[in-house]
Amino acid sequence: MQKIFFILQIVIPILLILFILLQQRGEGLGSAFGGASGGSYLKRRGLEKKIFWATVICGILFISISLLKLVI
Repeated sequence: MQKIFFILQIVIPILLILFILLQQRGEGLGSAFGGASGGSYLKRRGLEKKIFWATVICGILFISISLLKLVI
């Protein structure tokens, strides 16, 4: 059981990093340093929405597996 948790704690963060890097930002790097934003709000659709939810699910799984491993 410990071996499964150990493998999951390696695989899930790698997927989480990958999903975070795949998400697109339309405003560019200038807004990170206080620059003016484009002002347009885009709704997530299609693949972008699936990547967003995969990121959320991977984050929840990582936290829950880490807490479960602490208890066990």
